[in-house]
Amino acid sequence: MTSQITREAALALLKEHNKEPFHILHGLTVEGVMRWYAKELGFAEDEEYWGICGLLHDIDFEQYPEQHCVKAPELLRAGGVGEDMIHAVCSHGYGICCDVEPTHLMEKVLFAADELTGLIGAAAKMRPSKSTKDMELSSLKKKFKDKRFAAGCSREVIREGAERLGWELDELLNKTLEAMRSCEDSVNAGMEMNS
Repeated sequence: MTSQITREAALALLKEHNKEPFHILHGLTVEGVMRWYAKELGFAEDEEYWGICGLLHDIDFEQYPEQHCVKAPELLRAGGVGEDMIHAVCSHGYGICCDVEPTHLMEKVLFAADELTGLIGAAAKMRPSKSTKDMELSSLKKKFKDKRFAAGCSREVIREGAERLGWELDELLNKTLEAMRSCEDSVNAGMEMNS
């Protein structure tokens, strides 16, 4: 897997189509999580590719929420992104807003981790520390079971993501929490540079 776009160009492309700090934060978070997973799952040589897919996965969401993953190919092609990366980016919306199925392991991880990063991020904001670093799996599981908490984060998609990976739900929760801990400082630094 080779990135047809540099990380710097990908970030510029994300910012071209996303002005809300929340969407930039989410892109940076999913990028960091995908980089962690690349190394964790034995794809360290593809870390840049996995990360850029995470960074760009919601490129069309702010401007075209009703056409999410449908408008993305057009925006990505205009930014010089190749077809394999476009497929990967769009596959995270499979069954929700498009019919591009996640087939590669990286695509399955993106599908599974995207919604979950939102839930973990919301749970972290509720903590006195405002951080994932002191969050325990048991605390995350309680938030996951409370359907009123971060109701916009689909538990069904998260469960389906774990199934697609052949993992127990707890494994996905624990790994993604660890991934978010690992990139929290760099994501915060990235947001400070953007402000």
